[in-house]
Amino acid sequence: MAQSVMDPVDFRNAMARFASGVTVVTTHDAAGRPQAFTASAFSSLSLEPPLVLVCLETRAHSYEAFMRATEVAISILAEGQGDTAWHYARKNEDKFAGQTVERGEVTGLPLIPGATAHLECRVHDRLPGGDHTIIIGEVLRAAVHNDTPLLHFNRQMGRFVVE
Repeated sequence: MAQSVMDPVDFRNAMARFASGVTVVTTHDAAGRPQAFTASAFSSLSLEPPLVLVCLETRAHSYEAFMRATEVAISILAEGQGDTAWHYARKNEDKFAGQTVERGEVTGLPLIPGATAHLECRVHDRLPGGDHTIIIGEVLRAAVHNDTPLLHFNRQMGRFVVE
């Protein structure tokens, strides 16, 4: 079997060249306080049942809350919400201070206003993935609001241009 000679910097730079959408994932901790993180490692997984996956770094401040959560909500951010993405990506205690949110119809979890779509999920499974945990959610409700997504490419936020 071949031995890995991967330079972590090369890997990180290569992965930065993959354009992806941007999400803010929310839940409540054991005390009922809202918790959130920004993720571009997000994907649909299955139609039957409707499943999505999102990856959370094991060193994230909100990690324990998401490991205990039974529900999560995902806001797929829209063009122009780059500041929102960066806000929820920061490592701070109360990411919701001064922020406006909507409440999910099924879970009551915080959702980002103006997002292109919202997904409310029941946690279906969690799987280890190196320095991340893969959270699989069964979608209980999906709502579409805006057609223009926010994209993450080469460590920058931007917009999709149709040629």
